Formats: sequence, C-alpha cells, structure tokens
Amino acid sequence: MTKKAGFWSRAFHLYYDGFREMTLGKTLWLVILIKLFIIFFVLKLFFFPNHIKQEAGAGHEAEYVSEQLEMRLSEE
Repeated sequence: MTKKAGFWSRAFHLYYDGFREMTLGKTLWLVILIKLFIIFFVLKLFFFPNHIKQEAGAGHEAEYVSEQLEMRLSEE
C-alpha cells in the first residue's frame, strides 16, 4: 500500500527534478539571479539612499515621518 504524497511534497519534487535535468536553464537562472542581485542590492545602495534616517537621525524616524505627513496634509 503506497501513501499519497502531499501537495507540497509533490510540488517540491516536480521542481527539484526539473531543475536537476536542466542544462541551459541553469545558466539562465544564474543570469536571472545575478540581475536581481544588481537590481535590488547595488542600485539600492548607490541610487536610493535612506533619506529618512539621514534627515531624522537614529531613533527618530517615526517622529519625522509623522511630522512630514502632518505638514503635507495641512498644505492641502
């Protein structure tokens, strides 16, 4: 008598077997992962600085955001 495997187990084995049999796909996944690293790490570091921490100082981020929201809502 064989036991029916659960959904998550079958899904895992489907992808595991698929990736194991890949040849060109492994290279493509490596390229995708490198691009994601560049997008989310390198660009974040150099082009999207943390303005809240710079303007408010350490530990006062919530107060700064609250003040900015109140100021912008009062301008409307």
